[in-house]
Amino acid sequence: MRIAREQLGYTMRDVETSSVRIAEKHKNEEYILPVSRLCDIETKAVVPSVFRIYSLAVIYRIDFHELLSWYGIDMSDLAQDRPLCDQPRNTHRIESVPAAKEARIPVKLDPSFDLRKTTNLGRMIEKWGVVPLAAMQKLSFDEYTYGYVGTDDYTMFPLLLPGSFIQIDESKNEVVDGVWRTEYERPIYFVETREGYICCWASVKGDALILQPHPLSPAPVRVLRRQREAEVIGQIVGVAMRLDARVPERLPAPKATARLN
Repeated sequence: MRIAREQLGYTMRDVETSSVRIAEKHKNEEYILPVSRLCDIETKAVVPSVFRIYSLAVIYRIDFHELLSWYGIDMSDLAQDRPLCDQPRNTHRIESVPAAKEARIPVKLDPSFDLRKTTNLGRMIEKWGVVPLAAMQKLSFDEYTYGYVGTDDYTMFPLLLPGSFIQIDESKNEVVDGVWRTEYERPIYFVETREGYICCWASVKGDALILQPHPLSPAPVRVLRRQREAEVIGQIVGVAMRLDARVPERLPAPKATARLN
């Protein structure tokens, strides 16, 4: 903080005088930085109040978010930290996340990425880049992976529309049995098979993994050997999809049910 002041050629008295003008404009004495308080901030690591941080940002020509980072507060963590809080009980408006200086998003995908096929996006990302989009930062969370439902994949139609992006919790990779009151309560799993990936309901019988499509889907029930022919990557816990996505007038014809040999 002292270096920032001296680089501008300010004395402590200059900073105090400027802060008084700011306080007078906002009619709030909390913005004032007395010389004694500024000395404590520079030499004793005293943390200034939010009003004084604002005054320092204005006087020193420093971005407010950057100044907060000097005290260990990284505004780009907003998107990451929100899931740590309980979800609001009431329907509410979602405010946009303030732009940060850096956020990591995928900038290069594997050339084999095919929009028609369901895939694991985490394995398709070849390179991450830095852009000013804090809301995208959560894509780099280690506990989740991300998938894409291929445009030719109608396994969970109409619950999951082709072309949807999905968030997968890899810690929930064990199939759970239960009685579900609605289809929305029943867990949907992201499963890797020898032929590719599939989003589906699932059940286990012995060493067989039964992959169950939505009843309105043309996709067949598949019965595969666990671990050898199919592996549950995790449970789908989030989805982003367009509700106005165009659906063919005639869905693909149902295929024969794949049975365990």
